[in-house]
Amino acid sequence: MTERELIEACKKGESYAQRLLFERFCDLMFVVCLRYIPLQADAEEVLSDVFTQVFRSLERFEYRGDGSFRAWSTRIAVNECLQFLRKRRAFRFASLDDLPQELPEAAPDGINRLHARELLQLIHSLPAGYRAIFNLYVIEGYQHREIAGLLGISEATSKTQLMKAKAFLRKKLEPDGKRI
Repeated sequence: MTERELIEACKKGESYAQRLLFERFCDLMFVVCLRYIPLQADAEEVLSDVFTQVFRSLERFEYRGDGSFRAWSTRIAVNECLQFLRKRRAFRFASLDDLPQELPEAAPDGINRLHARELLQLIHSLPAGYRAIFNLYVIEGYQHREIAGLLGISEATSKTQLMKAKAFLRKKLEPDGKRI
């Protein structure tokens, strides 16, 4: 069954199609949730909310080719993760005064030597506010203006928090590119 056929069957309320859609995209959405929410039990809870929202909103989804559903559902997952973090009051944004004057440089190829699990652990080590902005900007491709709107902060705060997240990650890497 193609993605388009699967989505159309889901829109008609076919339970087998809903199960197939969940099975096809569950792992992908779970990885998105884990990037924002490090505790697996919390990420699973949010994943459930993601698919509840996906099925509630599916009628408004317009298929625009391969990958369009993935992009649309990823946006829902990101929004659900941010909503979860807001409820937990997990975001804390520091001031510009907390930034070091000079940031250490990491080896340019250090990040390339990390395995996916190690990279995810590094992302999890970020404070929640840094982690959200890092994920939104670096991984999801949002602009600072969009991040500011999503999180209710200024563009300058978004930029600052991204700088801090990168500095935090640099400190976690030794000059030879291995984790400390």
